[in-house]
Amino acid sequence: MGRQGTSRHGCAYYYKGQSVESGLYVVATPIGNLGDISARALEVLAAVDLIAAEDTRHSAQLLQHYAIDNTVLAYHEHSDQRAAQRVMQCLAEGGAVALVSDAGTPLISDPGYRLVREAQDLGYRVIPLPGPCAAVAALSVSGLPTDRFMFEGFLPNKSGTRSNRLRELQQREETLIFYEAPHRIEDCLADLVAVFGADREALLAREITKTFETVRRAPLGELLAFVQGDSNQQRGEIVLVVAGLRQRSSEVDPETARLLQRLAQDLPGKKAAAIVAELSGLRKKLLYDYLLAHPSS
Repeated sequence: MGRQGTSRHGCAYYYKGQSVESGLYVVATPIGNLGDISARALEVLAAVDLIAAEDTRHSAQLLQHYAIDNTVLAYHEHSDQRAAQRVMQCLAEGGAVALVSDAGTPLISDPGYRLVREAQDLGYRVIPLPGPCAAVAALSVSGLPTDRFMFEGFLPNKSGTRSNRLRELQQREETLIFYEAPHRIEDCLADLVAVFGADREALLAREITKTFETVRRAPLGELLAFVQGDSNQQRGEIVLVVAGLRQRSSEVDPETARLLQRLAQDLPGKKAAAIVAELSGLRKKLLYDYLLAHPSS
C-alpha cells in the first residue's frame, strides 16, 4: 500500500510504496465533505497504476487535497471503447486500476457496471472499497423503515412519464429512495403529492455533508410547500426518501367493509376493491379476499 506523510499545510498525503494486488478496485469517494474518505481508499488511490474517473476535473480536487499524484483516465457513459481497453490492458499486464465516480459509491446511478462486468468476464479480480453513498446516507437519517427499501435512482424527466412510474410504485410497501435534479424537485414533489397523497411521509435530503445541508422529514404536502417557499431548496444534490404504503391493519374495519360491500353490489369485486384500496390505504388483494370471504347479501 502507499505510505502516508504530512504536507507543510498539515494535510495528509500519500505516495507510492508497496504495490497493491492486481485488480479493479471500486472505490467510494466523498459526496461532499472530503474528510469522509477512508484511509484504505486513499492508500489504494495512491498505489494503483491507473485511476478511471467519471470526471477527471472533479476527482482532481480530491487527489490534490490529499497530494496524490497518479495517472487519471476519463471513463464515463460517453467514453468510447478505447478507455475500457486501456483499463483492461493495465489489468492484463498485472496492474491495478481504481474506478471512482464524481462522488459516492461507483455504479450507483452511473454506468461503471460495464467496466466491472468486462473485468469479471475476463477473469480479473474486482475489489469493493465501501464508503459514502448518498442514498444510504439519506435513508439512515430518514426516520423511515430501513428493513426493506427500493432504490429508484432518477425518475423520468417529463411529468406524464414520471407520474406513470409513480403510479406503478404507489402500492409498494418498502421505503422508496429517489435522486432528483434541483430544477425538477418542485415538479417531482408535486407529482408525488398527486399520486401518493399529501399525507405520505417523506424526507428531503439536500447537499448531504456539505455546508448548506438540509435534512427535513415531513408529509409530502409540507415538503412541497417548503421547497416552493425557499428557492435555496431547489439547488444542489437532492435525495428523496418516501415511506412505502403502510397497512393500517391486516383486518378490514367495519366501516371499510360496509363501503366495500356496498360498492360490490354495483361494481365487479376487483373494481370495488381497487377503489376502496385507493381511499383506505389497504391492499387491494386484502380487500378482494375479504369480499370473496364475505359476499354481500
